[in-house]
Amino acid sequence: MLWRLANAIKPHQPINVDRIFGASYNSRSVLEALLAHTPQFYFCYPGRIESINTKTNIQKGHKHIIWNPDSPHENGVTVLAETDVVISEIPALEVYYDSLVLPDPVEGVKLDIEIQRRHAQIQVALYFIGKQLGYKTWIAQNDKGILYQNKRLGEFDGIIPRLEDEVLIRSHADAIKAALLIDCIWFKNGRLMPAVMEIEHSTGVTSGLTRMKHFKDRFPPFPTRYVVVASDNDRKKVIQESAKPLFQDLNVKFFPYSAVEELYALCQKRKLKGITEEFLDCYMESMEN
Repeated sequence: MLWRLANAIKPHQPINVDRIFGASYNSRSVLEALLAHTPQFYFCYPGRIESINTKTNIQKGHKHIIWNPDSPHENGVTVLAETDVVISEIPALEVYYDSLVLPDPVEGVKLDIEIQRRHAQIQVALYFIGKQLGYKTWIAQNDKGILYQNKRLGEFDGIIPRLEDEVLIRSHADAIKAALLIDCIWFKNGRLMPAVMEIEHSTGVTSGLTRMKHFKDRFPPFPTRYVVVASDNDRKKVIQESAKPLFQDLNVKFFPYSAVEELYALCQKRKLKGITEEFLDCYMESMEN
């Protein structure tokens, strides 16, 4: 470990632990915590470059470790260092969305148009990722009217028109009812359900977890992933909510927007084939523990 650090770090520059040690998500968090408790290391949140349809924004980035040998802090504590460093976490890929038109809003529900648009973009990305991986996709009943590429999302190839027609679920009426408004469910070959996903861009995570919980309680025990798809900035909120006793049996995974769009951009650039379900776990963080 020390040899790798000595060859990889520079003073006052954020350290990407997973690139140095090959760790990710929970393993990365442990390594970062160990380093951050030592006197010469601080933690920081460098800016993250987000590029969508050639439009670039600076968003709050993920936690990084920074080496500051000139100003050691007390041993055994962690200290936040302010930094104006901006990094690109996906340097070679840019995601593109064609123009989309949102369906008429549900009566009595008011959402900022940009919030609706971002939610719809992620739904589109999830559909195309699923299509590339050979999945059929259920899109929430009230979102099938989204117009994308001058066609309703519900009319795209591989979108399931009625859950009653899906072999895996058609004999479970209560589960079908509970699933109608779930943002996205992937099915494969009539036998598998790789993921049940809720996009949480504005509703505080709990509503999506509740929908997935209602579905799980009405469907026979079945191996799948219950996934919260949300902004990278909402990671802490997802951890807190999914840890509540009510939702612990979901074994929630977190699929951050940056990972969704990294995978979507990869699907756009490289026509992936022969990918197994486990490939998804490279992009999703387990919220267990």
